[in-house]
Formats: sequence, structure tokens, C-alpha cells
Amino acid sequence: MGAAVGFEGVVALLDRFPALAGVDLSVCAGEVVGIAGPNGAGKTTLLRACAGLVPLRAKRAEVLGFDLLADRRAVRRHVGLLGHRAPLYGDLRVADQLRHCAALLDADASEVSSAAERFGLGGRLESVAIRRLSEGQQRRVALACLTIARPRLWLLDEPHAGLDASSRAALDELLAGAAAAGATVMLATHETGRAAVATSRQVTLVGGRVAAGGGVRDETDSSDVA
Repeated sequence: MGAAVGFEGVVALLDRFPALAGVDLSVCAGEVVGIAGPNGAGKTTLLRACAGLVPLRAKRAEVLGFDLLADRRAVRRHVGLLGHRAPLYGDLRVADQLRHCAALLDADASEVSSAAERFGLGGRLESVAIRRLSEGQQRRVALACLTIARPRLWLLDEPHAGLDASSRAALDELLAGAAAAGATVMLATHETGRAAVATSRQVTLVGGRVAAGGGVRDETDSSDVA
């Protein structure tokens, strides 16, 4: 399968600090890759770099066929990034937030209904303002919006945080289905047990670099692709 992410010697400076200090990483289309590492290792910066949100220096930095060194903005409409804070409108009701996402993406009502059902956002929650939801509920709304968006590359930072058991299972099922349909998933998590369940391969960052041998997929191991 084709490469979704191809990084060679990628460096990202945040206030002159090398958050990424020469990352070499290859991710194939259809993979679900876990990004592990201690706090400050560069996990969040790596996801943001793949989304075209961070200026880079590199030998090569390609995502979904786009050259991030030439134009890092072009890839943005093809990726879905969920960070620690859900990118939602606090004054909108849940149903309105989902319909707003659908309108922006030209998705139909059935996709909205399916996403809402997957993450338990029907019933009374439909009329609740986003700002009145718990952190876990807001995360469920954000994940439903990503489901509607159907990105080619899913970039998720601690996606299971704040979710109950049923929502975690729904998320794992969603990511497996997205990968089976050809999308690529990269998720950063501290939960090693959950990562083992949800991912097909794990990459460890240490000091802004990929740990030795962890950045390149072994093409002989077909089990790496969902």
C-alpha cells in the first residue's frame, strides 16, 4: 500500500526548542499507528506536524502525497485532528454542532444520525449546549464530527481520555473501520493497554526522535495493516 506519511530528518522548533529533533517515520495507508513516549517527547507536535500546522525543516516531509516543505497548508482539508481540547462551539446545541459539521462537509442527514448513534448523542443530549457537557461528552461530539468528516488521515491525541467503556469500544471499532476503508490513523496515548488493542503498530518517541527501529514499517509483516 502507498505511504501516507514519509518523514526523514524532520525538525520542528517551538520557541527555539527542538520538539522534533530529526524524526524518521514511515506510515502506510491503512495502518493504525500508536505514538507512545513520555511527556515532552514530541507526540503532540508530531501529530500537528502531520496536519500541516507546524513549520518544519527536513530532508523530506510528505503527508498523503503533499510536500509539507513546499506547502504545508494543502494537506489540511484531508486530515482530521483531535487534540486535548475538542474544537467545538460552546453555544451550539449538540444536534446543531453535528449539523454544522455536516453542512461544511456536504454530508447528508444519515451520516449525522449514524455518527450521533455511534457515540450515544441522541435523546436529551441533542438539545444540550456544548458548554454544558462534560469533558467526555464533548469528546464524543468531536469524535462524531470526525466521523462525519471521513478524513484520509486521522490524528488523535489521547482520544480515549474521558470516555466511558462503551464510547471507548465505539471509538476502537470506528478506527478499525476507517483503516479497513483505506484511511490512516495515528494516535498518541499513554494507555499502553488500550494502544495494544486499538493499533496495529506502535512507535515510541524519545527526546523528539523515533526510537531506533521504530519508524519504518516492516513490509514483510502483513499483520501491520488493518
